[in-house]
Amino acid sequence: MSAFPPIILASKSPRRQELLKLMDIDFRVVLKEVDESYPDGLTPAEIALYIATQKAEAFDEDVNNEVVLTADTIVAIDGLILGKPESSEHAVEMLHRLSGRMHEVYTGVCLLYKGQYNKFYDRSEVFFRKLTDLEIHSYVEEYQPMDKAGSYGIQQRIGLIGIERINGSYTNVVGLPTEKVYQQLVRLKA
Repeated sequence: MSAFPPIILASKSPRRQELLKLMDIDFRVVLKEVDESYPDGLTPAEIALYIATQKAEAFDEDVNNEVVLTADTIVAIDGLILGKPESSEHAVEMLHRLSGRMHEVYTGVCLLYKGQYNKFYDRSEVFFRKLTDLEIHSYVEEYQPMDKAGSYGIQQRIGLIGIERINGSYTNVVGLPTEKVYQQLVRLKA
């Protein structure tokens, strides 16, 4: 679909790439190294937006007639931010924390177009049933969720067998709130 200006997806996430393909949106992937640290005192939504904006700012001087799409997804529970795990042990620890509980998933998105930053986020509540030690350990061993906030992919085995329900957008939990992204892209071309 060429209804939108050319789109640069600044993400190596295969999940984000797949979602855009499923939406019939043409894009190319361009990656830049960005510091993903953030200031203390931000809410989970503010953190996701801050990092997504940092990623877009890396392209500020390089583009004008293309849309740069950046995103950052975080998992929050009990006031803690669960980013990407540092090790298999850390992934197991995170999944034990999420087991039998509700947590929140925030995805911040930034669309940089013609020098303007269009920022928005989505929030979903995810409810895990109580997971067994075997389920957690085998998932971490088999799927190596080191590139996933909260140590899991909703579209993978642990999500398919462990998530009881979601309040909010499924695609937000995957890593890109496609409904909101599409609406914002429509606004940009108007």
